[in-house]
Amino acid sequence: MKRSIEDAFEIARATDQDIIRFHYWRLLLKPTRKIDEYTFLYGNPEREWHIRRFTPSSELFNIVEEYPPKHRLPISIRFNQIEKYLSEMEGWLENYSPRVEDFDEIRYLMENYGKKYAIRVNGGNIGIGLTEDPVWLMAMIRQIRCFAKLGVKLLFGGGDFASNRGVCYPPKLFRELVLPRLRRITEECHKHGIYYLFGSDGNLWPVADDLSGRSRVDGYYEIDRRAGMDLRRLRKRFPRLILIGNISSYALHFGAVEEVVLETLSCLREAKSSRGIIVGVSNYVVPGTPKENITAMIETIRRNR
Repeated sequence: MKRSIEDAFEIARATDQDIIRFHYWRLLLKPTRKIDEYTFLYGNPEREWHIRRFTPSSELFNIVEEYPPKHRLPISIRFNQIEKYLSEMEGWLENYSPRVEDFDEIRYLMENYGKKYAIRVNGGNIGIGLTEDPVWLMAMIRQIRCFAKLGVKLLFGGGDFASNRGVCYPPKLFRELVLPRLRRITEECHKHGIYYLFGSDGNLWPVADDLSGRSRVDGYYEIDRRAGMDLRRLRKRFPRLILIGNISSYALHFGAVEEVVLETLSCLREAKSSRGIIVGVSNYVVPGTPKENITAMIETIRRNR
């Protein structure tokens, strides 16, 4: 963990990043058995288990097999499981009182880097599924209060819910289920002087006014150029919204050096003519991205900032 934090810092410094991301998501489970170099079994092999496999080309660690197979369970059993889960979570919430001491890693980052650098802290994820239930929401609110005591200023949340064609569920559903809870998160952040940023790939125009306006989020990242999320159009519609990204991960991975340079320059031009834009990769640098493309992007930003 110490080495990964140090590496993240050195990479950020070497590439002139303005916001440092020290860590990604972590699976808080230990495997029961190692099957091979990339494959691990979790759970009780005699009762309930799942197998995860790491794919080096994508750096994903997905479930490839599980027992019992959840998608084959009868609907009545699945509903019973949800009811049981919510009942258990409500009981857990009654005793959930997070303390600053529970977030030692964040405290370490803020104490050692937070005075000189802008630190990204992950939290406040929300979307259709169990993450929009009241128990999860209240747990997040309590965590935000701890983050504020630790000096956190930038909370990166959100959750993927769109493709190039649009959002994955009706905009009405977003407005009725997600928006009120998202407002609750942003209000709590603002109460404690924290900026809340929402991230998702895809075409978000069908819910843009709710997501980027009525929700009162402070920023939007993973701005997906190939899905039609245009910096100039976004700035015109939402003049106060902080915008981060818009250099396509796809172009960086598959495009020629010239294409990368042109795309980077277009983002820089808009950033200079508008306010509140941080130029960067729309999502992340995909494993296997040509080194010359990454170098071209960084050097173009350095020459034209």
